[in-house]
Amino acid sequence: MSKKYPIISVTGSSGAGTSTVKHTFDQIFRREGITAVSIEGDAFHRFNRADMKDELARRQAAGDMTFSHFSYEANELEELQRVFREYGETGKGRTRTYVHDAGEAAKTGVAPGNFTAWAPFADDSDLLFYEGLHGAVVNDTVNLAALADLKIGVVPVINLEWIQKIHRDRAHRGYSTEAVTDTILRRMHAYVHCITPQFTETDINFQRVPVVDTSNPFIARWIPTPDESLVVIRFKSPRGIDFPYLTAMIAGSWMSRANSIVIPGNKLDLAMQLILTPLIERLIRDAKRA
Repeated sequence: MSKKYPIISVTGSSGAGTSTVKHTFDQIFRREGITAVSIEGDAFHRFNRADMKDELARRQAAGDMTFSHFSYEANELEELQRVFREYGETGKGRTRTYVHDAGEAAKTGVAPGNFTAWAPFADDSDLLFYEGLHGAVVNDTVNLAALADLKIGVVPVINLEWIQKIHRDRAHRGYSTEAVTDTILRRMHAYVHCITPQFTETDINFQRVPVVDTSNPFIARWIPTPDESLVVIRFKSPRGIDFPYLTAMIAGSWMSRANSIVIPGNKLDLAMQLILTPLIERLIRDAKRA
């Protein structure tokens, strides 16, 4: 952690909704005049698309059916830790972009499934913002949680997460439902062992819970809307959180535990603005004093 150069890490698996949360952070940054350097977890994959396909085939031939992008060894976590540490110490670092599709290829000039070249961060940023799969990993090799000043988990209930992933990958990446289902099954081992442990490290978790039937996510025709959902917001430490203020400001909300508040799904953006803005302001205020 660094007082002078703070780091915010948003962690969630594929289909969790971290991109939506990033949009809210971007709104806060613009409104508060904060200059943030943003990095994506996909930039720290170890393999490009072709090499990952070869690595999957090699491992499956060797009897390993659990390897996926969720796996620690499929990602450059030591490099990500180096970036976190360097930024915390100097306000500098580097990143790259993983090019997912033709639209991104047109912008970057790099073929889909490949990485752009590493490039240094812009100068004079106020904070580093990470969004991806592994922003709060603690294992025998790295401790990313210790280097981030504010850690956010985005954790919809599992069937909703699958529905969101299936619809996204079919609509935006051209995958069939069967192909996405195979990916979900292959990733399950790493999901349990590499992704979920991070949510005990996060400072705040946002978990969306649908209130409509999602019992078979593989045939769901629609993603449950915010109006058809509740969101459970869990604080690792409730100290300093003004729960009476939040429940008064967010219509229909209530406390379910001493460290948790439940809100209507369509109030998520409002809740994030109310909760995160003062926390971000504190990080920037402390940075200027450091």
